[in-house]
Amino acid sequence: MSARLLISVRVKATPERAFEAFTREIGVWWRPNALFGFTPRSPGVPSFEGEEGGRFIETLPNGQVFEVGRIKVWRPGERLVFGWRCAWFEEGQDTEVEVRFEPVDGETRVTVEHRGWDTVPRENAARHGFPTTVFLQHEAAWWRAMLPALGRTP
Repeated sequence: MSARLLISVRVKATPERAFEAFTREIGVWWRPNALFGFTPRSPGVPSFEGEEGGRFIETLPNGQVFEVGRIKVWRPGERLVFGWRCAWFEEGQDTEVEVRFEPVDGETRVTVEHRGWDTVPRENAARHGFPTTVFLQHEAAWWRAMLPALGRTP
């Protein structure tokens, strides 16, 4: 998996609190983006079911549930890894998100690495025809805009 984005932001929260906000309160801070919907019926409400071995899902407005991916690593306050698939992905087109939570001067550096985009061809609806670099720039900007909310959740 070589085509990836890597971004970091600092949030005013402990690593444990940032992890909790990311996983348990994702429906509060997550902002849908027309470029990055999981299904043609998105946006829905994303959530994590369980912990390691559980699912990352989107519950659509009609109540249907789309499994985005499985939770591969669940280490509260440290690290989260989960699969990321869109409805348009074919077999073998899998991406993965790793999120790290590191204490820095009373705050937390949240680092998101979304890798595996080399498995998804440019023609795939999830890529919107963008060359890889342009697509990853758009996705990185979206993550950068959302993540600061982790330090503002109740």
